[in-house]
Amino acid sequence: MSTHADTWKGDAVGLVEAFRSGERSPLEELEASLAAIEASDLNAVCFVDEENARESAANADVSLPFGGVPIGVKELDEVAGWPNTHASVPFADEIGTVTDTKIQRLIDAGAVLACQTTASEFGGVNQTNTKLHGATRNPWNPERTPGGSSGGSSAAVAGGLLPIATGGDGGGSIRIPAGFTGLFGLKATFGRIPLGPQIGPGNLTVNAGCLSRSVRDTARWFDVSNGFDLRDPLSLPRVEGWEAGLGSFTDQLRGRTATVLANMGAATVATETTEMVEAFAEWLIGELGMNRVETTTQMPRSGGAWSATGGLGLYRTVRDRWPECGPDLTGPMRAGVAATLDAYDAKVAAQAEDERIGINEAMADLFTDADFVFAATNPSVAFNADGHLPSTFGDKEASPINHGLLTIPSNIFGNPAVSIPIGLSSEGLPVGLQVLAPHFNEQLLLDIALHVEKTKPWPLVAP
Repeated sequence: MSTHADTWKGDAVGLVEAFRSGERSPLEELEASLAAIEASDLNAVCFVDEENARESAANADVSLPFGGVPIGVKELDEVAGWPNTHASVPFADEIGTVTDTKIQRLIDAGAVLACQTTASEFGGVNQTNTKLHGATRNPWNPERTPGGSSGGSSAAVAGGLLPIATGGDGGGSIRIPAGFTGLFGLKATFGRIPLGPQIGPGNLTVNAGCLSRSVRDTARWFDVSNGFDLRDPLSLPRVEGWEAGLGSFTDQLRGRTATVLANMGAATVATETTEMVEAFAEWLIGELGMNRVETTTQMPRSGGAWSATGGLGLYRTVRDRWPECGPDLTGPMRAGVAATLDAYDAKVAAQAEDERIGINEAMADLFTDADFVFAATNPSVAFNADGHLPSTFGDKEASPINHGLLTIPSNIFGNPAVSIPIGLSSEGLPVGLQVLAPHFNEQLLLDIALHVEKTKPWPLVAP
Protein backbone atom coordinates (compact mmCIF):
# COMPACT_ATOMS: atom_id res chain seq x y z
CA MET A 1 0.00 0.00 0.00
CA SER A 2 1.30 3.43 -0.90
CA THR A 3 0.85 5.83 2.01
CA HIS A 4 3.30 8.35 3.35
CA ALA A 5 5.86 8.40 0.47
CA ASP A 6 8.05 11.49 0.95
CA THR A 7 5.79 13.30 3.40
CA TRP A 8 6.97 14.50 6.80
CA LYS A 9 7.11 11.59 9.23
CA GLY A 10 7.17 13.66 12.43
CA ASP A 11 4.55 15.76 14.14
CA ALA A 12 3.12 19.09 13.02
CA VAL A 13 5.11 21.12 15.54
CA GLY A 14 8.28 19.50 14.27
CA LEU A 15 7.30 20.36 10.71
CA VAL A 16 6.91 24.03 11.60
CA GLU A 17 10.38 23.92 13.16
CA ALA A 18 11.70 22.36 9.93
CA PHE A 19 10.09 25.17 7.94
CA ARG A 20 11.65 27.81 10.18
CA SER A 21 15.11 26.24 9.94
CA GLY A 22 14.88 25.91 6.17
CA GLU A 23 15.10 22.12 6.29
CA ARG A 24 11.84 21.91 4.39
CA SER A 25 9.50 24.39 2.71
CA PRO A 26 5.69 24.61 2.96
CA LEU A 27 5.27 24.21 -0.79
CA GLU A 28 7.60 21.20 -0.85
CA GLU A 29 5.64 19.55 1.95
CA LEU A 30 2.29 20.30 0.35
CA GLU A 31 3.44 18.74 -2.93
CA ALA A 32 4.59 15.65 -1.04
CA SER A 33 1.20 15.39 0.65
CA LEU A 34 -0.68 15.87 -2.60
CA ALA A 35 1.42 13.16 -4.24
CA ALA A 36 0.87 10.80 -1.31
CA ILE A 37 -2.88 11.43 -1.38
CA GLU A 38 -2.97 10.71 -5.10
CA ALA A 39 -1.03 7.46 -4.66
CA SER A 40 -2.85 6.24 -1.56
CA ASP A 41 -5.57 3.61 -1.56
CA LEU A 42 -6.72 4.38 1.98
CA ASN A 43 -9.68 6.36 0.57
CA ALA A 44 -9.13 8.88 3.34
CA VAL A 45 -9.55 12.02 1.20
CA CYS A 46 -12.65 13.01 -0.76
CA PHE A 47 -11.72 16.48 -2.04
CA VAL A 48 -8.44 18.25 -2.75
CA ASP A 49 -8.16 22.03 -3.16
CA GLU A 50 -4.85 22.05 -5.03
CA GLU A 51 -4.89 25.57 -6.44
CA ASN A 52 -5.78 27.39 -3.23
CA ALA A 53 -3.55 25.13 -1.16
CA ARG A 54 -0.54 25.84 -3.38
CA GLU A 55 -1.17 29.56 -3.15
CA SER A 56 -1.43 29.36 0.65
CA ALA A 57 1.71 27.25 0.92
CA ALA A 58 3.69 29.55 -1.37
CA ASN A 59 2.77 32.53 0.81
CA ALA A 60 2.90 30.81 4.19
CA ASP A 61 4.11 32.74 7.22
CA VAL A 62 6.11 30.10 9.07
CA SER A 63 6.34 32.30 12.17
CA LEU A 64 2.70 31.44 12.87
CA PRO A 65 1.80 28.42 15.07
CA PHE A 66 0.84 26.21 12.12
CA GLY A 67 2.55 28.29 9.45
CA GLY A 68 2.65 26.26 6.22
CA VAL A 69 1.37 22.98 7.71
CA PRO A 70 -0.93 21.10 5.31
CA ILE A 71 -4.00 19.92 7.22
CA GLY A 72 -7.00 17.79 6.45
CA VAL A 73 -10.47 19.10 7.17
CA LYS A 74 -13.11 16.57 8.18
CA GLU A 75 -15.96 16.27 5.70
CA LEU A 76 -18.49 17.40 8.32
CA ASP A 77 -16.69 20.73 8.89
CA GLU A 78 -17.78 23.53 6.60
CA VAL A 79 -15.42 25.55 4.42
CA ALA A 80 -16.81 28.20 2.09
CA GLY A 81 -16.50 27.06 -1.52
CA TRP A 82 -15.75 23.43 -0.63
CA PRO A 83 -18.19 20.50 -0.90
CA ASN A 84 -20.60 20.45 2.04
CA THR A 85 -21.90 16.92 1.61
CA HIS A 86 -22.45 15.69 5.19
CA ALA A 87 -20.88 12.52 3.69
CA SER A 88 -24.31 11.81 2.20
CA VAL A 89 -25.45 11.20 -1.38
CA PRO A 90 -28.46 13.58 -1.22
CA PHE A 91 -26.04 16.43 -0.42
CA ALA A 92 -23.36 15.47 -2.95
CA ASP A 93 -23.73 18.73 -4.89
CA GLU A 94 -23.97 21.11 -1.91
CA ILE A 95 -21.25 23.75 -1.53
CA GLY A 96 -20.25 25.41 1.73
CA THR A 97 -21.36 29.00 2.17
CA VAL A 98 -19.49 29.81 5.39
CA THR A 99 -16.23 28.74 7.01
CA ASP A 100 -16.51 27.31 10.50
CA THR A 101 -15.02 29.51 13.21
CA LYS A 102 -12.62 26.76 14.29
CA ILE A 103 -11.36 26.37 10.71
CA GLN A 104 -10.91 30.11 10.28
CA ARG A 105 -8.80 30.19 13.44
CA LEU A 106 -6.53 27.53 11.94
CA ILE A 107 -6.24 29.54 8.73
CA ASP A 108 -5.34 32.61 10.78
CA ALA A 109 -2.66 30.49 12.51
CA GLY A 110 -1.05 29.75 9.15
CA ALA A 111 -2.47 26.30 8.37
CA VAL A 112 -2.79 25.31 4.71
CA LEU A 113 -6.15 23.71 3.99
CA ALA A 114 -5.02 20.88 1.73
CA CYS A 115 -7.99 18.57 1.49
CA GLN A 116 -11.22 17.24 2.90
CA THR A 117 -11.11 13.92 4.74
CA THR A 118 -13.87 11.32 4.65
CA ALA A 119 -16.36 10.86 7.47
CA SER A 120 -19.26 8.62 8.30
CA GLU A 121 -22.62 9.87 7.06
CA PHE A 122 -23.77 12.75 9.31
CA GLY A 123 -21.19 11.48 11.82
CA GLY A 124 -23.68 8.87 12.92
CA VAL A 125 -21.58 5.70 13.32
CA ASN A 126 -18.00 4.80 14.23
CA GLN A 127 -17.20 3.29 10.85
CA THR A 128 -16.28 5.43 7.83
CA ASN A 129 -18.12 3.66 5.02
CA THR A 130 -20.66 5.64 3.01
CA LYS A 131 -22.63 5.36 -0.20
CA LEU A 132 -21.00 8.60 -1.33
CA HIS A 133 -17.35 7.57 -0.96
CA GLY A 134 -17.20 3.89 -0.02
CA ALA A 135 -15.04 2.45 2.74
CA THR A 136 -12.05 4.26 4.24
CA ARG A 137 -9.15 1.99 5.21
CA ASN A 138 -7.00 1.69 8.31
CA PRO A 139 -3.29 2.12 7.45
CA TRP A 140 -2.36 -0.59 9.98
CA ASN A 141 -4.49 -3.09 8.04
CA PRO A 142 -6.48 -2.02 4.96
CA GLU A 143 -9.12 -4.67 5.63
CA ARG A 144 -10.02 -2.86 8.86
CA THR A 145 -11.81 0.42 9.52
CA PRO A 146 -10.06 3.49 10.95
CA GLY A 147 -13.26 4.10 12.90
CA GLY A 148 -15.51 7.08 12.66
CA SER A 149 -16.83 9.51 12.32
CA SER A 150 -13.39 11.14 11.93
CA GLY A 151 -12.11 8.06 10.09
CA GLY A 152 -10.64 9.84 7.09
CA SER A 153 -8.74 12.23 9.35
CA SER A 154 -7.28 9.41 11.42
CA ALA A 155 -6.38 7.33 8.35
CA ALA A 156 -4.71 10.29 6.66
CA VAL A 157 -2.64 11.23 9.71
CA ALA A 158 -1.70 7.68 10.76
CA GLY A 159 -1.14 6.80 7.11
CA GLY A 160 1.38 9.60 6.65
CA LEU A 161 -0.61 11.64 4.14
CA LEU A 162 -0.91 14.69 6.41
CA PRO A 163 0.63 15.59 9.76
CA ILE A 164 -2.65 16.60 11.43
CA ALA A 165 -6.38 16.88 10.67
CA THR A 166 -9.59 18.15 12.18
CA GLY A 167 -11.94 15.89 14.08
CA GLY A 168 -15.24 16.09 15.89
CA ASP A 169 -16.41 14.01 18.83
CA GLY A 170 -20.14 13.69 19.40
CA GLY A 171 -20.08 10.13 20.71
CA GLY A 172 -16.43 9.18 20.59
CA SER A 173 -15.56 10.27 17.05
CA ILE A 174 -12.10 11.59 17.93
CA ARG A 175 -11.17 9.01 20.57
CA ILE A 176 -12.50 5.96 18.70
CA PRO A 177 -10.49 6.52 15.47
CA ALA A 178 -7.46 7.64 17.48
CA GLY A 179 -7.63 4.34 19.36
CA PHE A 180 -8.04 2.30 16.19
CA THR A 181 -5.13 3.96 14.35
CA GLY A 182 -2.56 4.56 17.09
CA LEU A 183 -3.00 8.34 17.33
CA PHE A 184 -3.50 10.73 20.21
CA GLY A 185 -7.01 12.16 20.61
CA LEU A 186 -8.47 14.64 23.09
CA LYS A 187 -12.16 15.30 23.53
CA ALA A 188 -12.17 18.47 25.58
CA THR A 189 -14.70 19.87 28.01
CA PHE A 190 -17.91 20.65 26.13
CA GLY A 191 -17.71 24.09 24.52
CA ARG A 192 -13.92 24.43 24.62
CA ILE A 193 -13.66 25.03 20.85
CA PRO A 194 -16.63 26.92 19.34
CA LEU A 195 -18.76 25.18 16.74
CA GLY A 196 -20.36 28.15 14.97
CA PRO A 197 -21.41 29.90 12.91
CA GLN A 198 -24.99 28.77 12.32
CA ILE A 199 -24.88 26.20 15.11
CA GLY A 200 -27.87 25.03 17.12
CA PRO A 201 -27.67 23.39 20.54
CA GLY A 202 -28.52 19.93 19.18
CA ASN A 203 -28.10 17.18 21.74
CA LEU A 204 -25.21 19.02 23.45
CA THR A 205 -22.59 16.34 22.88
CA VAL A 206 -20.43 17.50 19.95
CA ASN A 207 -16.86 18.67 20.57
CA ALA A 208 -14.29 19.92 18.06
CA GLY A 209 -10.65 18.88 18.08
CA CYS A 210 -8.01 17.10 16.05
CA LEU A 211 -6.38 13.79 15.24
CA SER A 212 -2.68 14.19 15.97
CA ARG A 213 0.57 12.28 16.27
CA SER A 214 1.79 14.00 19.44
CA VAL A 215 0.60 15.61 22.64
CA ARG A 216 2.24 18.90 21.78
CA ASP A 217 0.43 19.01 18.43
CA THR A 218 -2.91 18.75 20.20
CA ALA A 219 -1.85 21.33 22.79
CA ARG A 220 -0.90 23.80 20.04
CA TRP A 221 -4.19 23.06 18.27
CA PHE A 222 -6.10 24.10 21.38
CA ASP A 223 -3.90 27.16 21.83
CA VAL A 224 -5.06 28.27 18.39
CA SER A 225 -8.67 27.11 18.43
CA ASN A 226 -10.15 27.43 21.91
CA GLY A 227 -12.09 30.40 23.24
CA PHE A 228 -15.55 31.94 23.29
CA ASP A 229 -17.24 33.01 20.08
CA LEU A 230 -20.50 34.94 19.90
CA ARG A 231 -21.89 32.61 17.23
CA ASP A 232 -21.66 29.69 19.63
CA PRO A 233 -23.20 31.00 22.85
CA LEU A 234 -22.34 27.76 24.70
CA SER A 235 -18.60 28.05 23.97
CA LEU A 236 -16.21 28.57 26.89
CA PRO A 237 -13.86 31.48 27.69
CA ARG A 238 -10.37 31.29 26.23
CA VAL A 239 -7.62 29.47 28.14
CA GLU A 240 -3.99 30.34 27.37
CA GLY A 241 -0.79 28.34 27.56
CA TRP A 242 -1.72 24.84 26.47
CA GLU A 243 1.59 24.02 24.79
CA ALA A 244 3.73 26.20 27.04
CA GLY A 245 2.26 24.49 30.09
CA LEU A 246 3.03 20.93 29.00
CA GLY A 247 4.86 19.10 31.77
CA SER A 248 4.13 21.72 34.40
CA PHE A 249 1.13 19.88 35.79
CA THR A 250 2.77 16.49 36.32
CA ASP A 251 3.60 17.17 39.98
CA GLN A 252 -0.09 17.87 40.58
CA LEU A 253 -0.88 14.27 39.57
CA ARG A 254 1.07 12.75 42.46
CA GLY A 255 -1.26 11.65 45.23
CA ARG A 256 -4.37 11.96 43.07
CA THR A 257 -6.79 9.04 43.02
CA ALA A 258 -7.49 6.90 39.99
CA THR A 259 -9.82 4.00 39.31
CA VAL A 260 -9.48 1.43 36.58
CA LEU A 261 -12.82 0.63 34.97
CA ALA A 262 -11.88 -0.96 31.67
CA ASN A 263 -15.51 -1.41 30.59
CA MET A 264 -16.81 1.90 32.01
CA GLY A 265 -19.26 -0.18 34.01
CA ALA A 266 -21.50 -0.90 31.03
CA ALA A 267 -19.61 -2.02 27.91
CA THR A 268 -18.56 -5.47 26.76
CA VAL A 269 -14.79 -5.39 26.19
CA ALA A 270 -12.65 -8.09 24.58
CA THR A 271 -10.51 -10.03 27.02
CA GLU A 272 -7.22 -9.06 25.37
CA THR A 273 -8.17 -5.37 25.31
CA THR A 274 -9.20 -5.51 28.96
CA GLU A 275 -5.92 -7.14 29.96
CA MET A 276 -3.83 -4.61 28.02
CA VAL A 277 -5.74 -1.64 29.44
CA GLU A 278 -5.61 -2.88 33.03
CA ALA A 279 -1.91 -3.69 32.89
CA PHE A 280 -0.98 -0.38 31.29
CA ALA A 281 -3.20 1.60 33.66
CA GLU A 282 -1.63 -0.12 36.67
CA TRP A 283 1.84 0.80 35.40
CA LEU A 284 0.89 4.39 34.61
CA ILE A 285 -0.82 4.99 37.95
CA GLY A 286 2.36 3.84 39.68
CA GLU A 287 4.58 5.93 37.42
CA LEU A 288 2.63 9.08 38.20
CA GLY A 289 2.45 8.45 41.93
CA MET A 290 -1.33 8.20 41.94
CA ASN A 291 -3.32 6.15 44.40
CA ARG A 292 -5.51 3.47 42.89
CA VAL A 293 -8.99 3.23 44.38
CA GLU A 294 -11.98 1.06 43.66
CA THR A 295 -15.44 2.24 42.66
CA THR A 296 -18.85 0.64 42.95
CA THR A 297 -20.45 3.11 40.55
CA GLN A 298 -22.48 1.46 37.80
CA MET A 299 -22.86 3.33 34.51
CA PRO A 300 -26.32 3.23 32.90
CA ARG A 301 -26.35 2.21 29.25
CA SER A 302 -26.07 5.46 27.35
CA GLY A 303 -27.03 4.72 23.75
CA GLY A 304 -30.76 5.44 23.90
CA ALA A 305 -30.67 9.11 24.87
CA TRP A 306 -27.77 9.80 22.54
CA SER A 307 -29.54 8.17 19.58
CA ALA A 308 -32.96 9.66 20.29
CA THR A 309 -31.80 13.24 20.70
CA GLY A 310 -29.33 12.90 17.84
CA GLY A 311 -32.16 11.77 15.61
CA LEU A 312 -33.75 15.20 15.85
CA GLY A 313 -30.63 16.82 14.43
CA LEU A 314 -30.48 14.22 11.70
CA TYR A 315 -34.08 14.88 10.68
CA ARG A 316 -33.48 18.64 10.75
CA THR A 317 -30.69 18.15 8.19
CA VAL A 318 -32.66 15.99 5.75
CA ARG A 319 -36.22 17.20 6.34
CA ASP A 320 -36.64 19.05 3.02
CA ARG A 321 -35.47 15.94 1.17
CA TRP A 322 -37.34 13.32 3.17
CA PRO A 323 -38.71 10.76 2.34
CA GLU A 324 -37.43 10.89 -1.26
CA CYS A 325 -33.82 10.77 -0.06
CA GLY A 326 -34.37 7.66 2.06
CA PRO A 327 -33.03 5.09 -0.44
CA ASP A 328 -29.85 7.14 -0.88
CA LEU A 329 -28.99 7.12 2.85
CA THR A 330 -27.00 4.43 4.58
CA GLY A 331 -29.13 1.96 6.52
CA PRO A 332 -28.46 3.31 10.03
CA MET A 333 -29.17 6.90 9.01
CA ARG A 334 -32.33 5.98 7.11
CA ALA A 335 -33.53 3.99 10.12
CA GLY A 336 -32.64 6.88 12.42
CA VAL A 337 -34.77 9.37 10.51
CA ALA A 338 -37.67 6.94 10.28
CA ALA A 339 -37.51 6.16 14.00
CA THR A 340 -37.45 9.84 14.88
CA LEU A 341 -40.56 10.55 12.81
CA ASP A 342 -42.41 7.41 13.87
CA ALA A 343 -41.59 7.21 17.55
CA TYR A 344 -40.19 10.46 18.91
CA ASP A 345 -42.76 12.12 21.15
CA ALA A 346 -43.01 13.64 24.61
CA LYS A 347 -42.70 10.20 26.21
CA VAL A 348 -39.48 9.39 24.33
CA ALA A 349 -38.11 12.87 25.05
CA ALA A 350 -38.78 12.43 28.74
CA GLN A 351 -37.16 8.99 28.74
CA ALA A 352 -34.12 10.41 26.99
CA GLU A 353 -33.90 13.17 29.58
CA ASP A 354 -34.18 10.62 32.38
CA GLU A 355 -31.35 8.62 30.85
CA ARG A 356 -29.22 11.70 30.43
CA ILE A 357 -29.75 12.63 34.07
CA GLY A 358 -28.84 9.09 35.06
CA ILE A 359 -25.57 9.30 33.13
CA ASN A 360 -24.76 12.69 34.64
CA GLU A 361 -25.39 11.42 38.16
CA ALA A 362 -23.33 8.28 37.60
CA MET A 363 -20.43 10.27 36.16
CA ALA A 364 -20.60 12.66 39.12
CA ASP A 365 -20.50 9.67 41.47
CA LEU A 366 -17.56 8.24 39.55
CA PHE A 367 -15.55 11.44 39.92
CA THR A 368 -16.50 11.62 43.58
CA ASP A 369 -14.85 8.22 43.98
CA ALA A 370 -11.75 9.08 41.94
CA ASP A 371 -10.00 12.02 40.30
CA PHE A 372 -9.32 10.05 37.11
CA VAL A 373 -10.87 7.05 35.39
CA PHE A 374 -8.82 4.66 33.25
CA ALA A 375 -10.82 2.70 30.67
CA ALA A 376 -10.59 1.16 27.24
CA THR A 377 -11.15 3.50 24.30
CA ASN A 378 -12.75 0.78 22.16
CA PRO A 379 -14.32 -2.58 23.01
CA SER A 380 -11.79 -4.34 20.79
CA VAL A 381 -9.38 -3.59 17.94
CA ALA A 382 -10.53 -2.13 14.61
CA PHE A 383 -13.17 -4.24 12.86
CA ASN A 384 -13.77 -4.76 9.13
CA ALA A 385 -13.89 -1.68 6.90
CA ASP A 386 -16.70 -3.14 4.78
CA GLY A 387 -20.11 -4.30 5.90
CA HIS A 388 -22.15 -3.48 8.98
CA LEU A 389 -21.12 -2.77 12.56
CA PRO A 390 -20.24 -6.16 14.05
CA SER A 391 -21.69 -7.70 17.19
CA THR A 392 -18.47 -9.57 18.01
CA PHE A 393 -15.83 -7.94 20.19
CA GLY A 394 -12.80 -10.17 20.31
CA ASP A 395 -13.95 -13.24 22.18
CA LYS A 396 -17.30 -11.76 23.26
CA GLU A 397 -20.71 -10.99 21.80
CA ALA A 398 -22.86 -7.90 22.34
CA SER A 399 -25.30 -5.70 20.45
CA PRO A 400 -23.91 -3.08 18.03
CA ILE A 401 -24.76 -0.28 20.49
CA ASN A 402 -21.79 -1.60 22.47
CA HIS A 403 -19.48 0.24 20.06
CA GLY A 404 -20.10 3.59 21.77
CA LEU A 405 -20.70 2.66 25.40
CA LEU A 406 -17.13 3.45 26.43
CA THR A 407 -17.07 6.94 24.97
CA ILE A 408 -20.64 8.31 24.97
CA PRO A 409 -20.80 8.96 28.75
CA SER A 410 -18.21 11.73 28.46
CA ASN A 411 -20.12 13.30 25.57
CA ILE A 412 -23.31 13.40 27.60
CA PHE A 413 -21.62 14.58 30.81
CA GLY A 414 -19.37 17.00 28.94
CA ASN A 415 -16.09 16.13 30.70
CA PRO A 416 -12.72 15.81 28.95
CA ALA A 417 -11.20 12.46 27.98
CA VAL A 418 -8.17 11.36 25.97
CA SER A 419 -7.20 8.28 24.02
CA ILE A 420 -3.53 7.33 24.37
CA PRO A 421 -1.84 4.65 22.23
CA ILE A 422 -0.58 1.84 24.49
CA GLY A 423 0.68 -0.78 22.07
CA LEU A 424 -0.43 -3.41 19.58
CA SER A 425 -2.74 -6.35 20.03
CA SER A 426 -1.88 -9.91 19.05
CA GLU A 427 -3.30 -9.01 15.62
CA GLY A 428 -0.81 -6.17 15.24
CA LEU A 429 -3.48 -3.48 15.62
CA PRO A 430 -3.35 -0.43 17.91
CA VAL A 431 -5.08 -0.37 21.29
CA GLY A 432 -6.02 2.86 23.04
CA LEU A 433 -6.23 3.69 26.74
CA GLN A 434 -8.95 6.18 27.58
CA VAL A 435 -8.35 8.48 30.55
CA LEU A 436 -11.23 10.59 31.83
CA ALA A 437 -11.16 13.61 34.15
CA PRO A 438 -13.75 16.05 35.52
CA HIS A 439 -14.58 19.22 33.59
CA PHE A 440 -11.82 21.74 32.82
CA ASN A 441 -8.92 19.34 33.55
CA GLU A 442 -7.60 18.90 30.02
CA GLN A 443 -4.10 20.03 30.92
CA LEU A 444 -3.78 17.30 33.54
CA LEU A 445 -4.83 14.76 30.91
CA LEU A 446 -2.27 16.18 28.50
CA ASP A 447 0.45 15.70 31.10
CA ILE A 448 -0.63 12.11 31.74
CA ALA A 449 -0.36 11.46 28.01
CA LEU A 450 2.94 13.35 27.84
CA HIS A 451 4.46 10.98 30.40
CA VAL A 452 3.45 8.01 28.27
CA GLU A 453 4.80 9.69 25.16
CA LYS A 454 8.19 10.27 26.82
CA THR A 455 8.56 6.88 28.48
CA LYS A 456 6.81 4.57 26.04
CA PRO A 457 6.62 6.50 22.77
CA TRP A 458 4.18 5.33 20.13
CA PRO A 459 4.83 5.13 16.36
CA LEU A 460 3.91 8.41 14.69
CA VAL A 461 2.75 6.70 11.50
CA ALA A 462 1.69 3.17 10.67
CA PRO A 463 4.52 1.02 9.29
